[in-house]
Amino acid sequence: MADAPRTVLISGCSSGIGLELAVQLAHDPRQRYQVVATMRDLGKKGTLEAAAGEALGQTLTVAQLDVCSDESVAQCLSCIQGGEVDVLVNNAGVGLVGPLEGLSLAAMQNVFDTNFLGAVRLVKAVLPSMKRRRQGHIVVVSSVMGLQGVVFNEVYAASKFAMEGFFESLAVQLLQFNIFISLVEPGPVVTEFEGKLLEQVSTAEFPGTDPDTLSYFRDLYLPASRELFHNVGQSPQDIAKVIVKVIGSARPPLRRRTNTRYTPLIALKAMDPSGSLYVRTSHCLLFRWPRLLNLGLRCLACSCFRTPVWPR
Repeated sequence: MADAPRTVLISGCSSGIGLELAVQLAHDPRQRYQVVATMRDLGKKGTLEAAAGEALGQTLTVAQLDVCSDESVAQCLSCIQGGEVDVLVNNAGVGLVGPLEGLSLAAMQNVFDTNFLGAVRLVKAVLPSMKRRRQGHIVVVSSVMGLQGVVFNEVYAASKFAMEGFFESLAVQLLQFNIFISLVEPGPVVTEFEGKLLEQVSTAEFPGTDPDTLSYFRDLYLPASRELFHNVGQSPQDIAKVIVKVIGSARPPLRRRTNTRYTPLIALKAMDPSGSLYVRTSHCLLFRWPRLLNLGLRCLACSCFRTPVWPR
């Protein structure tokens, strides 16, 4: 007798990684998953429904979910049979980039409310059922910026650092209940959203920022960032494939990075526990040797680094 499909609840499915993951799971040849693909604004569901094709209404349903709202989370779970979720994928997130002086506290609060507290809110909602059944899997779309800070991404990195610490701590307790946590850590991901964000911030005013910092941001950081995405970036499909394998693992890993081409960029931190080597080298590359930085980023695109890290 075949096992019943596992219910997979995914947040942030209107585009990008969430959309691709929902479609790939819904099209699983063995039909192992019943996907509940959620998004805050159902007005954006058209692209997902078109990509789902015949799976829509069969192995995939679309639901409204605002991870920043207790009421929305409760309403979404009430629409799931028995309210039981076997796999929760915390994918909803927002970015924030720019000089710190030009960013409002409200914008920073929104990043933490969505990226960190939104994930916590969902976990709190599904944990009682998972603990009662002594089974479950919580997948968190984190980032390599949860492992190292990146200039002009201070607030976004902080939200991912918070996720890493929270879920690593929680994983110890939940193993006692046969509940697994997996932190998937992509490097740069090439999406339409990221492209638009870089274009918008390139002309933003960032009031309160001194001219030197604004120049560093526009003339040094933005070109290096575009080069990084071009040479090291992965597609949402690539990341979704990794997550599918993590979900299908008999013993899911706590951490899974998705891109070996990014490894040289985080190796400096591991080499020097004090952090000085990473900070000083990153500073020199961005502010003193930007041409060398761009050359290094182009080298990362060579065939030596093209093999992604797949779950074993």
